[in-house]
Amino acid sequence: MELLVFVLATAMVIAGAIGVIAYRNPVHAALGLVLTLFGVAVHFVAMEAHFLAAVQVIVYAGAIVVLFLFVIMLLGVDRAEDLDVEPFKVQRPLAVIIGVAVSGLVIAAVVRGRSTLGSLQEVTAEGDDNIRSLARNLYSDHVLAFELTSVLLIVAVVGTVVLTRRSRRSEVAE
Repeated sequence: MELLVFVLATAMVIAGAIGVIAYRNPVHAALGLVLTLFGVAVHFVAMEAHFLAAVQVIVYAGAIVVLFLFVIMLLGVDRAEDLDVEPFKVQRPLAVIIGVAVSGLVIAAVVRGRSTLGSLQEVTAEGDDNIRSLARNLYSDHVLAFELTSVLLIVAVVGTVVLTRRSRRSEVAE
């Protein structure tokens, strides 16, 4: 059963991520982002991190994606644009190089910190068992998922800004 949930949630995440990249309409891409975020929430539930799953759905899939959709609709970027026109010729190769470099850094950090991820130094303070438990879940057991979600949000914000700027430039040219 766990394997089936993992496979279905992973399929949701991958399909949503491909949708974010493949859809030309920004509204459809934002809906692909919602699918990806729900898939990540299912992974959190499978890992018994119910608080993180609830935060994932309420904050990320709910509030932030609704904010992105509001900005997209407000600025009128929901029109299809010609993606073959590239204003900066060096932009795509540079993005690939930076993407590979960041991926390498993340992999190196995970490999180097693998031995220390599970080890915790216990603090003996009374009355903060819930805080310690949440911190242990968030910053040791699920730190990779937490950081990947933050990277996903940064990419979504940058994409929204790029779509906004491209729209303004084309309106000025007309």
